[in-house]
Amino acid sequence: MGSESPDTELHFRLDSQLTEVMRLRVQSLQQRSQKRQEGERLLRPNEAVYRLDFSKQSLRFSHWTVRLAQPGRLTITATSQLWTPDLTNLMTRQLLEPVGVFWRTAAEDAPAQCYEADAAEFGERIAELAKVRKVMYFLFAFGEGCSPESVDCSITFMVDT
Repeated sequence: MGSESPDTELHFRLDSQLTEVMRLRVQSLQQRSQKRQEGERLLRPNEAVYRLDFSKQSLRFSHWTVRLAQPGRLTITATSQLWTPDLTNLMTRQLLEPVGVFWRTAAEDAPAQCYEADAAEFGERIAELAKVRKVMYFLFAFGEGCSPESVDCSITFMVDT
């Protein structure tokens, strides 16, 4: 087993500043009764912006670790946005497929369930983008009783040495 590559676990972190900027954008459009830019993706009330910081670039997807403290549903959408939020709005064309959908129905502390194939493809897509990025942004949508406080989410990669 000596040739095993080391694993690295990266935790998704809430980007509260970016989330706030996007919420203010929605508010300002509402206050001025303006329409969003064509193709612009506005932040919904149940969404927040999270980020992953890559310290290494050559990664291979290993697995997700998603813990939901209570029953609910978490949908994670990756963006191709390289963000300067004060300058650029998020556009729908920057949302990547597939999305990661994780849910928990039972009250006991069971691991979150997901669509395995989609989650694996999603993880591989993130590893692919990590080759050219130091940071990546995601929209977390919380539903069915899920909230930012009740979610702990990380992704583990094998590091190619």
